[in-house]
Amino acid sequence: MSHYPSIDSELLRTFVAIVDHGGFTRAAEAVNRTQSAVSMQIKRLEDDVLQRALFIRDGRQISLTAEGQLLLGYARRILKLHAEVLNSMREPHMVGTVRIGTPDDYVMRFMPSILMRFAQAYPLIQVEMHCEPTIQLLQRQDLDLTIVTREPGSENGQLLRQEPFVWAQARGSNLHEQQTLPLALFTPPCFCHNWVRNALDGIGRDYRIAYTSAGLSAIMAVTSAGLAITAQLQSLITSDLQILGAAESMPALPSASIVLLRNPRRQTQVSETLAEHIVEGFRL
Repeated sequence: MSHYPSIDSELLRTFVAIVDHGGFTRAAEAVNRTQSAVSMQIKRLEDDVLQRALFIRDGRQISLTAEGQLLLGYARRILKLHAEVLNSMREPHMVGTVRIGTPDDYVMRFMPSILMRFAQAYPLIQVEMHCEPTIQLLQRQDLDLTIVTREPGSENGQLLRQEPFVWAQARGSNLHEQQTLPLALFTPPCFCHNWVRNALDGIGRDYRIAYTSAGLSAIMAVTSAGLAITAQLQSLITSDLQILGAAESMPALPSASIVLLRNPRRQTQVSETLAEHIVEGFRL
């Protein structure tokens, strides 16, 4: 019977820290080790355990090899399961209520899998979901955790991910060929309105705001029906929509940040545990 070496979770934790923090020095601070200790851990992981190079080193710059990219996905899953096992065994009956606010943009795309894993680990915790636009969520003081969309440079809180806004229309539609573009956008005030107007004004393209809504579902319904073009974060574009770009004479749009805010007045072990699940879920 073949014998395969086991992988120490601490080696995986250090490996992921290097990727997340962009280098050995910052990773050493994150895992509370010296830089030389971190280097020795990676050497052990590469040479003794996996016998594969995980990083391409170019001076001070590092990037992942194909094997490193493969390991990263497994490492995140292993560490997540490791944490869930420990949490469930140590505090299987942790109870309480956590109040989370989020635009409905992220409810269908990210939250189901996050809440499923959270419920499996902590079945007795009650989660209150409050779905409102970002501008309203930022005014509330009664939420434990808040997920909001922010412009670059205003990312107070923990950055979950950053991605571009893109144009989209129903597949098979030709709305982008119309002289005046019909648009479906969030109800003002919303910074994406300025992005859309500036982008289209910059190329001299005529447009009209045909539909507005405070919720993503209504905007997507109108767009999927072929009634308007919308501009949304790329990860929110569903398979029935077509992304428009330079080939369709549509201007590029900026990127936005998805940020997690913690309420310092309402921080508890329960809220922090859910926060950890949210951070992990937005990486997937």
